[in-house]
Amino acid sequence: MGVTPKIAPSMLSSDFANLASEAKRMLDFGADWLHMDIMDGHFVPNLTIGAPVIESLRKHTKAYLDCHLMVTNPIDYVEPLGKAGASGFTFHVEVSKENWQELIQKIKLKGMRPGVALKPGTPIEEVYPLINSEHPVEMVLVMTVEPGFGGQKFMPEMMEKVRMLRNKYPSLDIEVDGGLGPSTIDVAASAGANCIVAGSSVFGAPEPAAAISLMRKSVLENQEKC
Repeated sequence: MGVTPKIAPSMLSSDFANLASEAKRMLDFGADWLHMDIMDGHFVPNLTIGAPVIESLRKHTKAYLDCHLMVTNPIDYVEPLGKAGASGFTFHVEVSKENWQELIQKIKLKGMRPGVALKPGTPIEEVYPLINSEHPVEMVLVMTVEPGFGGQKFMPEMMEKVRMLRNKYPSLDIEVDGGLGPSTIDVAASAGANCIVAGSSVFGAPEPAAAISLMRKSVLENQEKC
């Protein structure tokens, strides 16, 4: 499998009053990416951060800022997030069926890496056209909980989507988000996920570095079996 493990602590579980130091702490513990949840209070009920926070954090870190847009109009966020210094821009397929080709091109023009996410109830087949496109997404995020809130229970039935994606696209970055931690990493990694978003299981761990290391090891070991 031509993909590498990326462990991305979800900053939604961090102390927002100390975001820069929390980001540094996660990177020092071995994180590859920092996962940033951007919610608009419309596509999902919760309201979190936007471009101003990304811009502020960018001044303190060179890390890959993996932005997950849980918003109704993702195209409106491309310009401000590109300017703010976002690294990845993952939008939801459920809100982009009319303009995803334009959206992907705009994301790339702003120097960000495009990804597409899907909610648990959305069939995996809906993202295939975005991967097969002339201007494809470079990552698929399979939500393993309903988007909008942290701390939910992992939905193992979503792993069939991951397996289908991995079988069809061996070199694609496949991300999973929701309820990931030491007790669920093996089932996600064995299905083919290589980008792992983990919130409370890292931030709430007695030894966050050990939690990150364990998840990376699981991805690597399962890749070797492929």
